Amino acid sequence: MPARTDLPELDHLLPTVDVVDVKTVGGAVSLREFTAGALGYSPLWIKGLFAVRMVVAQVLRLDTTGVPAGRRLRPETVSFTPGDPASFFTVVRGEEDHYLLLEITDNHLVAWLAIITDNAQPVSSFKVVTLVRYLRPAGRFYYNLIRPFHHLVVASMAQAGTRSFASR
Repeated sequence: MPARTDLPELDHLLPTVDVVDVKTVGGAVSLREFTAGALGYSPLWIKGLFAVRMVVAQVLRLDTTGVPAGRRLRPETVSFTPGDPASFFTVVRGEEDHYLLLEITDNHLVAWLAIITDNAQPVSSFKVVTLVRYLRPAGRFYYNLIRPFHHLVVASMAQAGTRSFASR
């Protein structure tokens, strides 16, 4: 049974996904600041992992969405409008100061990233939820190959999201 996320807006996805991963962190930032900080976190080691990911995808003949070289996300540019881009994701839906649901689709899997906050003050709790649906066997193989790195990357992104945006 998938992990409970305490977000009814994800309930329709839970029965359809193959993977649910939840990371929880706390920080004195808004949902916009957290999202901008987490999605904008791109140290050299993560760039290296994404480069390796692209090579693995080519070897496995997978169509994957690359990491954009676009401008860094800022809190004021975080969109909650369905269809808008958010880093290499697309906004599915969201609610200011509550949650943001993002999606990325490749030919072998669909992944969602949900960022959920309790919006408590002065320190909010943030759940970063990864949901994955395999579209074919290659999706399962690929995700299981990258799974250990996924945990490191998402945990690091979540920690980066909790840092005050003014100090960056």
